[in-house]
Amino acid sequence: MVELEPVIAAPSAKGITSPATTEAGWVKWFLIILAGLVMLWLIVLPLVIVLTEALKKGWVVYAAALTDPDAMSALKLTLIVALITVPLNTVFGVVAAWAVTKFKFRGKGLLITLIDLPFAVSPVIGGLIFVLVFGAHGWFGPWLSAHDIKIIFAVPGIVLATLFITFPFVARELIPLMEDQGQQEEEAAVTLGARGWTIFFKVTLPNIKWGLLYGIILCNARAMGEFGAVSVVSGHIRGETNTLPLHVEILYNEYQFSASFAVASLLLLLAMVTLLLKSWFTHKNAH
Repeated sequence: MVELEPVIAAPSAKGITSPATTEAGWVKWFLIILAGLVMLWLIVLPLVIVLTEALKKGWVVYAAALTDPDAMSALKLTLIVALITVPLNTVFGVVAAWAVTKFKFRGKGLLITLIDLPFAVSPVIGGLIFVLVFGAHGWFGPWLSAHDIKIIFAVPGIVLATLFITFPFVARELIPLMEDQGQQEEEAAVTLGARGWTIFFKVTLPNIKWGLLYGIILCNARAMGEFGAVSVVSGHIRGETNTLPLHVEILYNEYQFSASFAVASLLLLLAMVTLLLKSWFTHKNAH
């Protein structure tokens, strides 16, 4: 007769103590409280101050600051720049992510480096680059002046600077997502006879849609809130080349504190909407 050895049950997951939970209870609460204080000091308090100062002199002053012609012009320009740059960067981001993840070619590392370049370069330097290229004394300045084409200190310069600053967001969101998904589904679609755009719209796009929307939201938020690069190329012309962030700076420098905080609260509202959309897309992407 074969003697059976007693089977020793493996310890259940509930009985295993993770090394991450062996610290004393006070350590956990100390870290939680410390993180909460940092969030309160760096994020919550500034937001409260902005809203408080914006409404300090009442709703009449607040509404007047937002309906001021210069403020409306700045809002209009901010939205126009976002409506131009976000679709262009969306197309670029999808194409770049497709090229990097679906093909092997020489120079792929250089392409990825160039995509990341705006993350490494100061926005002010980015704006200065366009001044040196398209400014009155820049490389193409004389030719542009001879043909009466104005880029710097005009809307085209603001669009170019914003494009430069925001173009990595969509691509950088899609590249890791598409690398993680691999090419199996596209290859299966090819074996079934699908080609080109059919594969993209029927297979690739449904798999990346939430990541794509997430990248678009981040790109739009940066486009509307960009200050450094736009400040260099705009010329700060009231009613013409001032975006909302630049308008806030001008009001604050002129000691119109209530008006500056009122316009800043509008940017804050746009940021909160962006944050809510970002959280929703992150939740959708996780499921």
